[in-house]
Amino acid sequence: MDILLVILQAVVVLGAIVMGVRTGGVGLGLWGVAGTLVLVFVFHLAPGSPPVDAFFIVIAVITAASAMQAAGGIDYLVSIASKIIQASPSRLTYVAPLVSFVFTALAGTSNIYFALIPVIYETAYRNGQRPERSLAASTVTSALGITASPVSAAMAAYLVLMTPLEFSLVDILIITIPASIAACIVTSIVQQRLGRELLDDEVFLARVEAGTVEMPQVLAAQQAARADAVASGMSQGKAARHARKSAATGAERAERIHIEVPPGGAAAAWIFIAAVLIIVTFGLFSGLRPAFPTGENGQLVPVGMSVLIQMFMFTAALVIILVRKVPPGKIVEQPLLKAGFVAAVALFGIAWMADTFIKANQETIIDPLGDLVTSYPILLAVALFLVCGLTTSQSATTNTIVPIAIAAGMTPGVITAMWPSLVGVWLFPANGSQIAAVETDLTGSTKLTTVPVWHSFTIPMLVSWVTVVAVGMLIQLFVH
Repeated sequence: MDILLVILQAVVVLGAIVMGVRTGGVGLGLWGVAGTLVLVFVFHLAPGSPPVDAFFIVIAVITAASAMQAAGGIDYLVSIASKIIQASPSRLTYVAPLVSFVFTALAGTSNIYFALIPVIYETAYRNGQRPERSLAASTVTSALGITASPVSAAMAAYLVLMTPLEFSLVDILIITIPASIAACIVTSIVQQRLGRELLDDEVFLARVEAGTVEMPQVLAAQQAARADAVASGMSQGKAARHARKSAATGAERAERIHIEVPPGGAAAAWIFIAAVLIIVTFGLFSGLRPAFPTGENGQLVPVGMSVLIQMFMFTAALVIILVRKVPPGKIVEQPLLKAGFVAAVALFGIAWMADTFIKANQETIIDPLGDLVTSYPILLAVALFLVCGLTTSQSATTNTIVPIAIAAGMTPGVITAMWPSLVGVWLFPANGSQIAAVETDLTGSTKLTTVPVWHSFTIPMLVSWVTVVAVGMLIQLFVH
């Protein structure tokens, strides 16, 4: 009978997640709360702990980010990113993924990547490169920035879970940042070798023939050089290599994209970045934080990082408003605020439901699952990867799966090494970044297929996943 009840409760949890994904937007969080209601009133489970700290961290960060966006700070960051991306077009597949990762980590949201998609595409297209290589790799690595960001929604959820284990923000970043950078590099190396050159791609050539897309000047020069080389008796392979080499100089001189930055955008961006750096500094040196007596013995305990993140992010928003004279009403109109609110509600609902279910079934289901994960740690990475792919929410997945690993007694270092498996968010083509990349690429090289899990992002996603977990596991062996 107990097993049957647990199965029914699990059906409620999974059903709420599935319905939330189908509903979309805040629906994921609202279905999570509805699932909690069913667990409490129908199955009489004690309500779990709602993730209040994580919720307000997300709200604080997204408020500061929205103030920065309203003041032109996002435009400033994108302009810097575009200059870096366009500085060396021949190395685009290596540079763009790293830039996408870094800027997502700084901003705490992958929404900033949307603005980089046309820059990456145009740089690749104008220089005669296959856009799929840089676009797919950059899309995937932008998700790695979420688990390497001190101010992302997923980090807010994860930090709240790790704090009782005395595993700090710095302990987390020491693992996730270098592991993610290694994954960016390996992914770029593999991605650079995938797909045909555009002049050998039938889909691209058909689109040129149909007038859907124009042949860029660089490729037109390559095509002419290849024809001349073949006419002179050179083999097709040698002719192609000769054409690419002869057109390389022209590619480097291709017209660059310029992004306008509103006055004061730089100041707003640096205020936000300064707040992020201050948060990291306080995380690195706990002695700098104010300490207050806690508990019966009156021992001095530093202020928690969750509280500090909220204070500094809200204060950063205020400073941006005052320095740049941003009307407060303009902040609530920003797309980032809407996206952040959706993430906060999704985090709140799913985390509350998961905590209610997990606490009530510790002995019946969580302990056996914990034993399995402890015996085969790689299963944690697989669970994180698959659940994130199904829910398309890094923060919700964090609050659903990580508590199981913690309850199983897995060490924080190992859990953290596995945590970037949230890159599985790209498993299905259900994300705005994937769809935007496909729609932006007029050459047709970046594509989806009739098989939901096989698309332009599949290989870079798998390469990133394997690399980030493997490197993370190595790092945690030495630092923890």
